[in-house]
Amino acid sequence: MVPVKTLIRAKTRLAAAAGPHRADLAVAVACDTVAAALRCRLVARVVVVTADPLPARRLAALGAQVVTDPDRGLNTALRTGAEEAVRLAPGDAVGALQADLPALRPAELETVLGAAPEFDQAFVPDAAEVGTTFYGVRPGVPFRPGFGGESRARHLSRGAKELAPPEIASVRRDVDTIEDLREALALGVGPATAEVAARILGGTLR
Repeated sequence: MVPVKTLIRAKTRLAAAAGPHRADLAVAVACDTVAAALRCRLVARVVVVTADPLPARRLAALGAQVVTDPDRGLNTALRTGAEEAVRLAPGDAVGALQADLPALRPAELETVLGAAPEFDQAFVPDAAEVGTTFYGVRPGVPFRPGFGGESRARHLSRGAKELAPPEIASVRRDVDTIEDLREALALGVGPATAEVAARILGGTLR
């Protein structure tokens, strides 16, 4: 599952740097994240959870299945998506991926998804080692995401296995600030993000 905020709430920490391009950037980043996930060989489907019709249309056009966000917080949105994922494929593992991973590489996500089933629940910390970019469970294991704030510590306290091998940098590089965006650009972002970033940074992508 990939949760996508309404555009009025998305990427507010980038508001000063992105200016009038903030909403476009949020949609672009989500599109590149979902497109990369759909290209991963171990991903059967991507369920997007959102209450905003614009990203819903864009992401559905990419091949994602969209369900409506009940607007009761991020983890409730993810549990809603998990219910839909289990309904569609009761025997499959379930995973949640943040929507702000514009440098995501399918092969690196495959590394994560290949390792995660060794544990009842597993997660990937963000690049700052404070938050979480991925959380997943084996089939039949209760899906209990703890995203938000210091979620790395929260997932560890709940017994989830941390997955942080050196070769998954793109899975960990979420984008909340202009500095994060520059680091993602250095890794290599998807085309939608690159186009909007060029407008924000005046054509200078470094």
